[in-house]
Amino acid sequence: MIKICFPHDKQFEEYYELRWRVLRKPWAQPRGSEKDEMEDKSIHIMACNENKIVGVARLHFNSSKEAQIRYMAVDEGYRKQGIGSMMLKRLEEIAREKGASYIILNARENAVSFYEKNGYEIIEKSYVLFGEILHYKMKKILE
Repeated sequence: MIKICFPHDKQFEEYYELRWRVLRKPWAQPRGSEKDEMEDKSIHIMACNENKIVGVARLHFNSSKEAQIRYMAVDEGYRKQGIGSMMLKRLEEIAREKGASYIILNARENAVSFYEKNGYEIIEKSYVLFGEILHYKMKKILE
């Protein structure tokens, strides 16, 4: 059974390993590239199947009303099971509780339909990562 929870200190190594393996390794990016300067100011969640971390995601605030989701990843063997949607819902709940009016994110082109199914709308083309991965800036108004 999949549970959404917050990582504790001992789990962060595995948390970042999954993030790197899914989001950076396929493009030959070095370890460490899966982190940025906002890690300590962010809210991290993970999806666990018993003791295995199978999904990770992060929320931070750009302003009191604008929250942003970044680094969302689900282990390849656990995709298409609703785990990503579970993590999104949990991050949206947290953002609402902390007073956000809306959430933004930058979705890879192959993930746009997933986010649209979860209520996000494309605002604009955003950037191209690693010279080949087109991203779209998306937004969801929280109610």
